Amino acid sequence: MNTILKTNNLCKKFKGQEVVKNVSLNIYENSIYGLLGPNGAGKSTILKMICGILRPTSGDIEFDNQKWNRNHLNYIGSLIEKPPLYENLSAFDNLKVNAELLEINDERIYEVLEIVELTYTKKKLAGQFSMGMKQRLGIALALLNRPKLLILDEPTNGLDPVGITELRKLITSFHENNITVLLSSHMLSEVKLIADHIGIISNGVLGYEGKFNIDDDLEELFMEIIKKNRKEF
Repeated sequence: MNTILKTNNLCKKFKGQEVVKNVSLNIYENSIYGLLGPNGAGKSTILKMICGILRPTSGDIEFDNQKWNRNHLNYIGSLIEKPPLYENLSAFDNLKVNAELLEINDERIYEVLEIVELTYTKKKLAGQFSMGMKQRLGIALALLNRPKLLILDEPTNGLDPVGITELRKLITSFHENNITVLLSSHMLSEVKLIADHIGIISNGVLGYEGKFNIDDDLEELFMEIIKKNRKEF
């Protein structure tokens, strides 16, 4: 399998405190990679460095076998923290704002609305959407530029069981369009159902990375890594 994204000894310090410590990830093409860890483990910081929001203190990132540069953001879609929505606009008009900046035509807007199953919302304002609908609209925004890699930071946060089920179905469908997914989460039960590969991070350290099988005891592995890193640091 070919890697679409690699991080090599990635580190990040804030005011002298190292929050990401020599993290080396390997994300394979057309897979779903679950980056697991408790709150404050460093997951979001890693994703923000990959998306160019934060600059690494040291280490580097490779995208498609090339050293990362800002042009690669044309091939990366992301939803970090809350979806950046205009609540006084419809789903279509939210997408239209971004599409014009990217010089993307209306046909692609209709395509992504269909992918995330929001065509039925028509003129309904985004402020009236459920949390799950807002998350799906945020993903639609991330899909506009036909990314090779989609990055989702805790995508199920705040969702009810119906919203979680809908989002799971959506994420597992992306391989049909050759989209690789890198998502962070602390919800082991959800990642277990969708991930091909996992990484477990605790206290800024990647304690485990490997292919995942649904029969594996993810909770036991997760707790083992968390306890080990708490002892070492």
